[in-house]
Amino acid sequence: MTQNQTRAGRAAAERRATPRYEVNAYVDLSGPEVYLKHRVLNISLGGLCIQVDSSEEIGTEVDLLIHFPDLSTSLSTKGHVQWVNRDHPMDMGIRFAAMEDRKQETLKQYLAKAHLAGAVSG
Repeated sequence: MTQNQTRAGRAAAERRATPRYEVNAYVDLSGPEVYLKHRVLNISLGGLCIQVDSSEEIGTEVDLLIHFPDLSTSLSTKGHVQWVNRDHPMDMGIRFAAMEDRKQETLKQYLAKAHLAGAVSG
């Protein structure tokens, strides 16, 4: 990793308003392409990062169905692709669009459970 990449990573982490958690969850995503049952690498109240085989373009609006097996529930919402890593293993960062209060509360509940389990990733 270059010094510039390291600085960029630290700057991005400092810009995050909410902590990210490594969780046991997966997502179905649809936009121009459809991605089924992709692993969520980490998630926050603001968005998520998923591992992918191919990626959408930055700015693409996507529909998300996030599955939380530990809660036996799923959450549907919209998001926008914020960044893409096209190097193997590929991943994609998605920022959530405005989320209904009920869905936001489900996500908060899940993240609180992840926090108690010690799954904080930064």
